Amino acid sequence: MPRILIVDDEPNIVTLISRYAQREGYDTVSASDGREAIDKCRKEDFDVIVMDVMMPDTDGFTACKKIKEFKDIPVIMLSARGTEFDKLFGFEVGVDDYVTKPFSPVELMARIKVVISRKPVQAPDNDSRHIMVGGVDIDTLGRTVVIDGEKADLTAKEYALFLLLVKNKGIVLSRDRILNEVWGYDSFGVDRTVDWQIKLLRSKLGAYRDSIKTVRGVGYKFET
Repeated sequence: MPRILIVDDEPNIVTLISRYAQREGYDTVSASDGREAIDKCRKEDFDVIVMDVMMPDTDGFTACKKIKEFKDIPVIMLSARGTEFDKLFGFEVGVDDYVTKPFSPVELMARIKVVISRKPVQAPDNDSRHIMVGGVDIDTLGRTVVIDGEKADLTAKEYALFLLLVKNKGIVLSRDRILNEVWGYDSFGVDRTVDWQIKLLRSKLGAYRDSIKTVRGVGYKFET
């Protein structure tokens, strides 16, 4: 049975999400702040974390960053603050998805289902372990990217996005396709998720940042 850690200092929110999650067959555990969430993740395993941003003691962004240092658990962030800056910052610390309050419990359950069922983007069986493009070396087993001899500090989502673009070098990928293959959904992708993640990814590619081309009105492609 998939396990969900629900982190929020508002008991009514925790109760609401727990009820919907349990109806879907999930086991739920709760924490009232980021520090408690970090402690629970050190002791237990979870399939996904649903976490509020604004909490006493330790906020959701800080907790997410700390947890990602020792466990790769997908994090869906809940926040009443839906500005571009907030979402960019969330993706930068490793947030996998972002839901703005007030939210639909039904939509949240759909996102949770996608996150739990999603498989990471991997190289086909007939690909070698390393994908080389110019000075870029992608280790598909180690899930690391080295650019001109320096390891790029990419989040799991940034790595999956970059791998998808490089494997389709020269091909324009629509935002819908990127959402579907990297995030696992498309109908919810109306909030510029792909654009924000591309912006963060470019900032970490050094001399290769301009290799990700914007095709206006369509999407993105990688070419050197």
